[in-house]
Amino acid sequence: MKLDLTMKEVGMLERHELEAFLTLAEELHFGRTAERLRVSTARISQTIRKLERRVGVPLFVRTSRRVELSPAGRQFYEDVRPAWAAITAALARAIETGRGFTGTLRVCFTGAAGGQLLIRVTDLFRQRHPECVVETREAQIGELMPWLRGGEVDLALATFPVAEHGIVTGPVLVSEARFLAVGVEHPLARRDTLSVEDLAGVTMLQLPDTLPGSLRADRTPETTPSGQPIRRGRPAATFHEILTLVGAGRGVFPVGAQVRRYYARPDVVYVHLHDAPPLQWGLLWRADAATARVRAFSEAAHDLVTAHR
Repeated sequence: MKLDLTMKEVGMLERHELEAFLTLAEELHFGRTAERLRVSTARISQTIRKLERRVGVPLFVRTSRRVELSPAGRQFYEDVRPAWAAITAALARAIETGRGFTGTLRVCFTGAAGGQLLIRVTDLFRQRHPECVVETREAQIGELMPWLRGGEVDLALATFPVAEHGIVTGPVLVSEARFLAVGVEHPLARRDTLSVEDLAGVTMLQLPDTLPGSLRADRTPETTPSGQPIRRGRPAATFHEILTLVGAGRGVFPVGAQVRRYYARPDVVYVHLHDAPPLQWGLLWRADAATARVRAFSEAAHDLVTAHR
């Protein structure tokens, strides 16, 4: 169904209505939408019902099990989202133009190696923009995307690929070989190298479902390249939890080469996956929060790693 809204009718839409609609269209879950916008679930439901009465058609199809965009809702989302992103980005740029680089930039990382890299980038950025305060925080793997989506941080250092609507991926900063973390008693622990095909039938621990599907599919695929199934193990909320489960023989998990240096454990062995693609790292930020500070921090990160290659 086509939505024919006049400019006057569009102008009547309030910011909180658009934010509620766009967020629910992305999350397709009233609880997560309310959490992201820091309001009650009832408030989101009331706002969406009011918006639907205003446009005259249902924007969502709701059942007891799921929430989906209606055809009219999908069209409305596709029409409104680019304009809303452009407006919020323009407003952010206008504010940043007035402020320059003053203020605070909040960045997060996961893991020891990520923390060391981020500190070096922060030092270079501060040399270039001493008037800007940079706060660095460690996030557990399950917290990274909620922090970024919720605005608790402005940038996050994470592994790629991340194909998420509204999230920008910066250039690749680090590329490292992949290894498989296995318990010392696991049969694969006696191997010098492994092929990705050796994962067939192996139980692989899973990343939290708060991470993008693109990243989870890359790190913990359901099948080998030839189509052989890989058994799905239990998910874990933190990297230390993953390694603890690996050491206890509950499953295996693919990691980057740097893990051997920073997470040496007596109960875990790291075996090279010789035919796996490299594991890549880079910065993430929200498209609607691409401020001058954010772009300058990304440039500093790229300049730092380029100078040391």
